Amino acid sequence: MRYDQAAHIDELVRTANGHATRRDAIIQDSWRRCVSEHNLDPEVLRAPCIVTQARLREHQDAMEEFLQTARFGAETLYRQVAGLGYVMLLTDSKGVTVDFIGDPTFDNNLMRAGLYLGADWHEENAGTCAVGTCIATGAALVVHQTDHFDATHIPLTCTAAPVFDPAGNLAAVLDISALRSPSPKDSQFLALQFVKSFAHKIETANLINRFRREWIIKLAASPEFADVEPAHALAVDGSGRILGFNSMARELLCREGGSQGDRRPLVGRPISEFLDLTVDDLPRFAHSRPASQRMVRLSASGVPLFAQTLPPPGRPAGIPASEAPTPTLPQPLQALFRDEPAMHQVAARAAKLVNTQMSLLICGETGSGKEYLAKAIHASSGRVGKPFIAVNCAALPETLIEGELFGYEPGAFTGAAAKGKKGLVIEADGGTLFLDEIGDMPLALQTRLLRVLAEREITPLGRSRPIPVNIRVIAATHRDLVAEVKAGCFREDLYFRLSGAVLALPALRHRTDLPWLVKRLLAERKSTEGESLDIADEAMLLMRGYSWPGNVRELANALDYACAVASGGLIQPEDLPDVLRRPTDVMSPIPLAYRLPDAQARPLHASAPSAGRSDRDELIAVLAARQWNVSAAARDLGLDRTTVHRRMRRLGVMPPWRSTSSLQ
Repeated sequence: MRYDQAAHIDELVRTANGHATRRDAIIQDSWRRCVSEHNLDPEVLRAPCIVTQARLREHQDAMEEFLQTARFGAETLYRQVAGLGYVMLLTDSKGVTVDFIGDPTFDNNLMRAGLYLGADWHEENAGTCAVGTCIATGAALVVHQTDHFDATHIPLTCTAAPVFDPAGNLAAVLDISALRSPSPKDSQFLALQFVKSFAHKIETANLINRFRREWIIKLAASPEFADVEPAHALAVDGSGRILGFNSMARELLCREGGSQGDRRPLVGRPISEFLDLTVDDLPRFAHSRPASQRMVRLSASGVPLFAQTLPPPGRPAGIPASEAPTPTLPQPLQALFRDEPAMHQVAARAAKLVNTQMSLLICGETGSGKEYLAKAIHASSGRVGKPFIAVNCAALPETLIEGELFGYEPGAFTGAAAKGKKGLVIEADGGTLFLDEIGDMPLALQTRLLRVLAEREITPLGRSRPIPVNIRVIAATHRDLVAEVKAGCFREDLYFRLSGAVLALPALRHRTDLPWLVKRLLAERKSTEGESLDIADEAMLLMRGYSWPGNVRELANALDYACAVASGGLIQPEDLPDVLRRPTDVMSPIPLAYRLPDAQARPLHASAPSAGRSDRDELIAVLAARQWNVSAAARDLGLDRTTVHRRMRRLGVMPPWRSTSSLQ
């Protein structure tokens, strides 16, 4: 144990025994809590507590919508402090780090210090620290070096501020921390103001996003700042009742209500109890009027404020949100499907994310249309008209991918082009960078990509100064990236940076709109004679019975073949590729219970096969419902995995892509 750690432990023990200390009162109280309530031993040096990946995902999923809103504010904060050696942590209300941005060059040091994704900073585990003590007190604070309880943490300086939800409950903690810093605690004063300011911005953005179909009222103390960045924001419904607020509005309303001795909850009370206006007055405080003409007074104190109101989109005041029309999807997203529930769910979720800064990860089998979805998201966003740059990470040789992605200066290496190369990331500036098959990116380049995502800047080979870039990153993969992370083939921090939101495309065999998709693709094609083509019912029946291991890409290829050989303007069964017409390749009809990926499959041994269906058909149905995942099918069947493999061999059952390849 070092001398400074021993001296720190001695001070902790004396303070716990009631001796005076010069620490701030909030630190002293926390130290005493650590001993008396959390039963922490000052002499124990604790390693960081980092939760498992499964638990981390549970914590992230529980606040997914909030993270979508908070990500841009957190990234902006990090860009302003990164040059000073800070990292950014966003934790949930339990103290688990659900978002993290730091320089990957110092990964090992940061992980050892607990400044990492998944770290648990709750006070009962980590002792006095910025996040844990912020959760315990609800106050923004600096825990600087020896303010920490655990002697392991005394090199750190940490500054945190609470982020509350629209109901006034703690939602998250925003923290910036550094491995080393100047000794005086006053050196962190500006850091505290930064963190408090961005926590306020995130709160307000979350409020507005949560209640975007309701009236939003913003209040400022002066007309000059009424339209710039008003301090107070609250949401009210069409009848004028309060739905939510940011922290500063909550404090204002509590002071105003408290002056009359009223301690009722704020949510649900009429706004007219606090402000000298009714819901019918809200339109006259719109931004179009000069701020000086938008004065309103607090009902109890008479203090004047200047208001700005944001009306619900497409709905006049007085109509409840529940009666608002369901928004239509952007046309590029709607054009991807027709009356298909699984695709509608993906498109509806994507529609909410089109204009966010967060990165997206599209998962799906090969050929399922991941690039089509990425292009539709780009076309539906404010970046339409800007570049959409697609990079197939699996198609670029490892020796070339760095130069292709990040570019290089003239003469950066032997064989470099005389004029250098711009690089695809810079070419995507202002638009969208689509990284297809991201799972095939080499590990060394994953670190560089992580820095681009975290700092929104790039340093081409041979250049000393970075270049800022404004890009939206959408990645896609057919691999199980979680398994790749566990195998050490993919960086965990990059996975969580890319997967701000995950969109999972259904396989073509699970879609119900195959006939529409066939008709749409045919409309884009002509026969060899240049005529439009239709498809016979018998041919469509064969297409609907096929398992489509190659998904939409295979369907397009099959239609290209059919258009080339068909005659008379109609595609007949004999015009389809051989693989679609072989009985062994046509999947047996799958009962409804097996078609749904999340349905509980019926064990083969539970009852006799249904009439007309063999054991082989039943086994194929269960495997197909689980996308030929033998382990998942075994769980549904109540059998051991090896038993299912033996049964497959005995019945001559193999995945459709394996039987397809054997026929070609």
